[in-house]
Amino acid sequence: MAILSVMTTMTMSIKGRLLVVQGPTGVGKTAVGITLAQHYGIPVVSADSRQIYREMTIGTAVPSPEELSAATHYFIQHKSIHESFSAGDYEREGLELLDNLFGKYSQVLLVGGSGLYVDALLNGFDDLPESDPTLRTELSALPMESLLAELQERDPDYYHTVDRNNPQRIVRAVEVCRLSGRPYSELRSGQTKTRPFNTLKIGINLPRETLYDRINRRVDQMMEEGLLHEAEQLYPYRHLSALQTVGYRELFEYFAGHISLPEAVELIKRNTRHYAKRQLTWLRRDTDIRWFEPSDAKNIIACIDEIR
Repeated sequence: MAILSVMTTMTMSIKGRLLVVQGPTGVGKTAVGITLAQHYGIPVVSADSRQIYREMTIGTAVPSPEELSAATHYFIQHKSIHESFSAGDYEREGLELLDNLFGKYSQVLLVGGSGLYVDALLNGFDDLPESDPTLRTELSALPMESLLAELQERDPDYYHTVDRNNPQRIVRAVEVCRLSGRPYSELRSGQTKTRPFNTLKIGINLPRETLYDRINRRVDQMMEEGLLHEAEQLYPYRHLSALQTVGYRELFEYFAGHISLPEAVELIKRNTRHYAKRQLTWLRRDTDIRWFEPSDAKNIIACIDEIR
C-alpha cells in the first residue's frame, strides 16, 4: 500500500496553476482578484470563512452585485449559518471544484483572508474524526472559559498554542478530543498532501496607518449600509459558530445591554484591526508569498507572467 501511494504521488499530473491572493481584512483583495480574473479570463474561488454564509452579507463585506457580475465567483454565500461547515469540509469541496475548473482553465484564482481555509486547500488536513452536528452544537453553546479549561485538561500541548480568538478552532479541538479519546495535537501529523496543481502566492498589503484607516472607514460604511439591522436579525442565532466573529459579537453585546452602540462600533474597529494584525503575522511566516500593494496590478500581472 505504501509503495502504491508513492507511485501515485510520483505520477500525479499537474492540471493547472492556482493563483492565491491573500492579505489582511480590508486591504482590497476583492478588487485585486476581479482585476486579475478579468485580465486572464478566469474564475475566482473565495477562501473567506465568513463570506461563505448567505445570511451574513454586510458584516462580512461580501462583494457587491456589480463585483460578483464582473467575474465568476465560487463559495460566496454558498452555505447557511445553520449548516455545519469546517475547514476540512472546505478542503473537500474546494478540491472537487478545482478538479472541475482545471478542466476548463489553465489558471484559477483563490482569493481570501482565511489562512486556515487556504492552508486546507493547499496542504490538506489530517484524517480527523468527522464532525458530529449534535456535539458541535453542544460545544458551541458552552462559554469559552469552559472550552479552554476542557482543552487544557485533554490536550495541554495544543492549549498553549491555539489561537484564543478563534472559537471555531477551539470547539473543533475539543470535539476531536471527545470523539477520538486522544489529544488533538497527537492526531495532527502536519504532513503536506500532494496536489494536482502548482501554486503562486500573491500577498496584498498596505502601510499600517493606511490599512487601519481603511478598516475604520469600512466599519462606518457597514453601519450606514445596515449592519445593525443585519446583526439584529441574526441575534436569535448568536450561539452558532458561524456568528462568533468580529462585527457581530460586538453588536450582540449591545443588544444584550452590556455596552452602548458607540462602544460596540469602536470595538468592531479595534477588533478588526487586531484581526488584520494576526492575519499578517500568519502570512509573514510564508516566505513563498510575493508582496504588493493593491494598486500595483501591473507588477502583479508581470510577476504572474514571469513565473511559470
